Amino acid sequence: MAKTKSVFFCSNCGNESPKWQGKCPACGEWNTFVEEVVSKTSAPKATYNNMAAPKAKPQLLKDIEIAEEPRIDMTNNELNRVLGGGLVPGSIVLIGGDPGIGKSTLVLQTVLQLKDKVTLYVSGEESSKQLKLRAERLGYDNPQCLVVCETSLEEIFVHTANVKPDLLIIDSIQTIATDAIESSPGSVGQVRECASRILKFAKETATPVLLIGHINKEGSIAGPKVLEHIVDTVLQFEGDQQYMYRILRSIKNRFGSTSELGIFEMQQTGLREVSNPSELLLSKNHEGLSGIAISAAIEGGRPFLIETQGLVSTAAYGTPMRSATGFDIRRMNMLLAVLEKRVGFKLAQKDVFLNIAGGLKVNDPAMDLAVISSILSSNMDLAIDMDCAMAGEVGLSGEIRPVSRIDQRILEAEKLGFKKIIIPEINLKGLETKKLSIKIVPVRKVEEAFRELFG
Repeated sequence: MAKTKSVFFCSNCGNESPKWQGKCPACGEWNTFVEEVVSKTSAPKATYNNMAAPKAKPQLLKDIEIAEEPRIDMTNNELNRVLGGGLVPGSIVLIGGDPGIGKSTLVLQTVLQLKDKVTLYVSGEESSKQLKLRAERLGYDNPQCLVVCETSLEEIFVHTANVKPDLLIIDSIQTIATDAIESSPGSVGQVRECASRILKFAKETATPVLLIGHINKEGSIAGPKVLEHIVDTVLQFEGDQQYMYRILRSIKNRFGSTSELGIFEMQQTGLREVSNPSELLLSKNHEGLSGIAISAAIEGGRPFLIETQGLVSTAAYGTPMRSATGFDIRRMNMLLAVLEKRVGFKLAQKDVFLNIAGGLKVNDPAMDLAVISSILSSNMDLAIDMDCAMAGEVGLSGEIRPVSRIDQRILEAEKLGFKKIIIPEINLKGLETKKLSIKIVPVRKVEEAFRELFG
């Protein structure tokens, strides 16, 4: 006999409690318990004497045979890079992002190019006509791509049994519901139960599954945190809707590195892969303009040159303003304090604005040298040589600290035609400079870098 009762789930970690609690005892978060109505069927409890034989038997680690499984080529170099070389059979990939950022567009245009794979696209948000219009706008056609509009998990499994697809796409996981739980779609229990059953389907049939997930107001994937633990790979699709660039980051990847990222450009015909982002992020018309410095940054696992723009002006009101776009405002305030204390430039009564061109958000510490150089260039109204790039972390005592992967930064600057790059002196150890055509300027302190830039 089925008993209907109400339980409380933690929306952060999925912990279950018979009553509401202000603080979750499992993860320590406050005000995360939500009430759900569940139906449980009473079943005989398993004891030591009446337990059946297990389906799997323990094996010695040395007896387990492994084989390199061929990955599925997604025909998208940027997506393949983030996945670690392609899609692994039987894996579950969760793609999250803000509304309207292009998650469905990325997945749809990718599966439409898989001509030799039978794909089943399950849409719980859009109608089949809307998907058809989007496919026509993208300009792709795939006779092997099947579309079904369904939100019932049981019906979805019926379709997969009939079609036997090579790839399953669910858009989105928050719209899918199962009859086993008496709660609305998108609730903590529904998302957790549906994800668990989809995981079982993927592992038993070796069918890869792409899940599209929503983002809450805090910027994390909606639903219980256990959703991210269930899946094999979590990808974050981010970007500013006012700009055309989109970045695909790997937050979790059991089959590859989490340091990779893919860069796309949103166009009228869909998302275009950006194989060389440095050429797009650098403008060619800043010669003779002050407040612009070129930094050799590394975001994820790939280097690129990015334009750092600074503006210093007299404070119009009593309190000076500090504003940074694409850069940590607290780190910028620290660098301004270093400029004032160690170098002697008085910026306390001036407005300081900083912008990372292209709408990107960069967290590389090697951006420090370019940030203070652009601010100082604007303050003195002296332009920096447009053939000069730089990379270096600035310490609190004004020293230039070493940065990682300096060889990749130098090669990227050399490839794009830069004639000079300023790097920390410590990074010269073990660096082969004979084959390089770019001039390398090592510096130890901020004053040496400024002397090289401004004379």
